[in-house]
Amino acid sequence: MATSNSGKPDKGLRATVIGMVAFVVIVGIGFTLMTNHSKSVLKLPASVSKADGYGIVFNPTAKPVIDIWEDFQCPVCQRFEAINSTYINQVVAAGKAKVVFHPMSFIGQESVLAANAAACANDQGKFLAYHTLLYQNQSPTENAGKVTADFLTQLGAAGGISGSKFTGCVNNMSYQNWTKNIEVDAASKNVNSTPTVFVNGKELDRKTQYMDPVAFQAVLAAGGVK
Repeated sequence: MATSNSGKPDKGLRATVIGMVAFVVIVGIGFTLMTNHSKSVLKLPASVSKADGYGIVFNPTAKPVIDIWEDFQCPVCQRFEAINSTYINQVVAAGKAKVVFHPMSFIGQESVLAANAAACANDQGKFLAYHTLLYQNQSPTENAGKVTADFLTQLGAAGGISGSKFTGCVNNMSYQNWTKNIEVDAASKNVNSTPTVFVNGKELDRKTQYMDPVAFQAVLAAGGVK
């Protein structure tokens, strides 16, 4: 250790060394926190990317492209699903189009819970089945307290989705930040109501093409669904 002319330790040097060590420790902690935060923010469900607006994608290389924005608490979305889901699921199963589901959560916290659980089901390859169950069991009142982690895991079990990965994902709200990304992307595209459907980037006519299955299938066929 360096000493002063008096033979005593140099307090100034010691303070400098301690300060440098403290700085290194603080920088290390800050880097760790930033890294952990980044990992949390960027955690995405299977088949999801920024390029697709963070939506859940089926048949990523197919044409045409159908984008569906929805909220699992939305009564109109429930009616749209009841009318059109069988056809949409057939299109997905046959690989006739790239279909992107964008679960929004603007109605409230129970929408966030449901969207997160749907993403957890997607990780298990069960998104479409769980999607149907969520609408079939939709509460008649928004944010009434029906949609809880227990409710969502029990719904999964009813659809054959169980195990610690699914329940842990639901209970830990693993994709809560992802739901925020959906909202930001929707706002950037001026999507402010649900359901909203685009085919090849063009929005369908809400008044004439959403609740009429013949008109809905016709506009998809015109867009390239064969």
